[in-house]
Amino acid sequence: MTRKADDVRVGDLLRGWRRLRGVTQLELALKADSSARHISFVETGRSTPSRSMVLHLAEHLDVPVRDRNSLLMAAGYAPSYPETSLASPVMTTLRAGLDQLLTAYEPFPALVMDGMYDVVAANKGVGMLLEGVAGHLLRPPLNAMRLTLHPQGLAPRIRNLGEWRAHLLERMDRQATLRSSDALRGLYEEVAAYPAPADSAHTGPDRGAEGRTEPQAAAVHPYALPLRIEAGGQVLSFISTATTFNTPMDVTVSELAVETFLPADPETAAALRAAG
Repeated sequence: MTRKADDVRVGDLLRGWRRLRGVTQLELALKADSSARHISFVETGRSTPSRSMVLHLAEHLDVPVRDRNSLLMAAGYAPSYPETSLASPVMTTLRAGLDQLLTAYEPFPALVMDGMYDVVAANKGVGMLLEGVAGHLLRPPLNAMRLTLHPQGLAPRIRNLGEWRAHLLERMDRQATLRSSDALRGLYEEVAAYPAPADSAHTGPDRGAEGRTEPQAAAVHPYALPLRIEAGGQVLSFISTATTFNTPMDVTVSELAVETFLPADPETAAALRAAG
């Protein structure tokens, strides 16, 4: 018998998250200060977990905030976390803080993305990298993954496209799995189907905007994978970082990430300061 989506049991959902995380009932019980017997009863529907127990198990299974609401509703409880639009007046302070952060990072690129990698805010440093990008990729909602890997986006100017593409796809695949998100999985499959560079493990010398050969040693950063991209007539090198909010209490906020691009060499820093 096929169960309707709105008839899904909390036990089924918890079992799915537990298996996705590769945790046994006993391991979950030890983490949650419970018993394997009780976890089994919850998963089979023989026991109805309290609201606090649902949230307690969700925390130990690292269930995303959005899906914690789904667990609560499946157990018969009201959602615990609101989902507030960034355009809402209650988000004014948050938006102002993010704008201040992005502006302070200039002239270096920085942006804010939501859970689908749609860009919700960006600073002037990002604009320097967008030369030559097809107009349809710049229409809202601007998606960072499409923008980066589409053949009419940044991809033709990324000098280590094979490595950077692999890094982004691995990141998306991991997030789609951790969140159990069909929408994110669909985006991953779309972007993964974009043409890949002929030599994904590019090891030869980089060539600059005018065809000049650049020493491969200059692209080596053992501490992190750089993004090497042609912009403004030269090749810029960046190390990226992603920052999320600590203990978010809103679905929207829980899925935001601030991506910053730190110059990986003095030449890149100087070029950005001169352009800014």
